[in-house]
Amino acid sequence: MPSNYERFFDAERFAVIGHSAAKPFPILSYKGLKRLGKTVYPVDKSAERIDGDQAYASLAALPRQPQAVIIEVPKAETRDWVASAAEAGITDVWVHMAHDTPEAVALAAEKGINLRTGTCAVMYLKPGLSYHSIHQLIMKALGRY
Repeated sequence: MPSNYERFFDAERFAVIGHSAAKPFPILSYKGLKRLGKTVYPVDKSAERIDGDQAYASLAALPRQPQAVIIEVPKAETRDWVASAAEAGITDVWVHMAHDTPEAVALAAEKGINLRTGTCAVMYLKPGLSYHSIHQLIMKALGRY
């Protein structure tokens, strides 16, 4: 039976949220979703294009509402992006490991968001041997996959 983390990728439309001016855009998650044939929108208010695709400044600016969101921004911005997802009616949100905050987690619970935290989405998206596949093995051994 797929885990809550694996079921996240059942969605067809995603937004990947980053802030390139503050840290590199989460390109591995973005490309991994595209490789799976998903519709993926890059959301980055500090970039015009990501991987050659038009970037959007907000979830409200997207041409179609995503079903799920991956957030990988500086921690100071995480709660605001969780609030934006809630406002847009998006109930499946993944906050990249070590980017969650107590305020973001509390808001997600209050708004009924199925929040995934504590791990990296890339370990579910990048095939082959890599740091992420090793991370995946460790998380499986710990029962947190």
